[in-house]
Amino acid sequence: MDQETMKILADAIVVAGKAVGAGFCMGIGAIAPGIGEGNIGAHAMDSIARQPELANAITTRMLIADAVTETTGLYSLLVAFLILFAL
Repeated sequence: MDQETMKILADAIVVAGKAVGAGFCMGIGAIAPGIGEGNIGAHAMDSIARQPELANAITTRMLIADAVTETTGLYSLLVAFLILFAL
């Protein structure tokens, strides 16, 4: 193989590595927020069932906790974009 073909092949391997790395980043980074939000919702429903008079306060705190939990998914999305486009 000549030098130009080797350069094209090397660039293709780098692009493929970036795609695989970004895929792993989003795949693993999306698992934790999903599990966390499920746990938050389940425990909020348990709390509302036990104390229905506090439903508004529990719902407000649940939504805040969901927003905080979702930030880890957004951080993994940011890292995936950095892997794809900035490196």
